[in-house]
Amino acid sequence: MEIAPNAQPPVAKLGDHGKYRFDEQQKLKEAKKKQKAVVWKEIRMAPKIDEHDIETKLKAAARFLDEGDKLKITVRFRGRELAHPDRGRTLLLAMGERLKEHGVIERLPLLEGRQMIMVMNPVRPQQVQQQQRPVPASAVVSAPAAARPVAPVPTPLRPTPAPTARPAAAPPRSRPA
Repeated sequence: MEIAPNAQPPVAKLGDHGKYRFDEQQKLKEAKKKQKAVVWKEIRMAPKIDEHDIETKLKAAARFLDEGDKLKITVRFRGRELAHPDRGRTLLLAMGERLKEHGVIERLPLLEGRQMIMVMNPVRPQQVQQQQRPVPASAVVSAPAAARPVAPVPTPLRPTPAPTARPAAAPPRSRPA
């Protein structure tokens, strides 16, 4: 059996092909065990939700994100509520802000038909450690003034023309009677 055919010289070993195939199947089985399927959870609400009900939904959402599940938060609009999609957007963004310790907004609120949907991902433990870890004072070294990079000064590509005054509109003509 060839182990590394591209090596110089090629590497090969003698062995039982049946045992080799069995070992490969066992490796694939172990790799599958270590994989984790993505589980989606959904929370639905209306734009006219009360504060106490929001607290209840937030507790459930925090629990879902802490368990490592993806979260889909949906605001359903009924009847005339669809005339005010800004209420749903502010509600979803406020929920995202209140859940920032538990998850990260993957997809901002988007109106799809009569529903506005926002998707959140759970915060991984390594992300939490990186966010909470302060930078040690010994790591911050000030560079001499000559070595510091200078930020470029933005220049406009072309000057914007000044608005021109329009002539006053003529008064409406009177009709002969």
